[in-house]
Amino acid sequence: MIQKSMQIQLANGLEARPVAVLVQKASMFDSKIYIEAEGKKVNAKSIMGMMSLGLNAGEEVTVIAEGTDEGAAVDSLEEYISGNAK
Repeated sequence: MIQKSMQIQLANGLEARPVAVLVQKASMFDSKIYIEAEGKKVNAKSIMGMMSLGLNAGEEVTVIAEGTDEGAAVDSLEEYISGNAK
């Protein structure tokens, strides 16, 4: 299991479109992936769960991944959340 804290660097935070992209990215991995913020932990592959967090730019989150491709999963989500995705 890998846990990594990071700050949301997306200009508009995680609103509808960025959440959809994040869920899409998370769904590409076999690992179980969760996002934890403000005491709530949700499945990163669930659009409704992610929307329920209502995260804004600058907020801290912890990405938790467990499985065969956990390292790649955390790296991919970190790249996206930090605003460095291509």
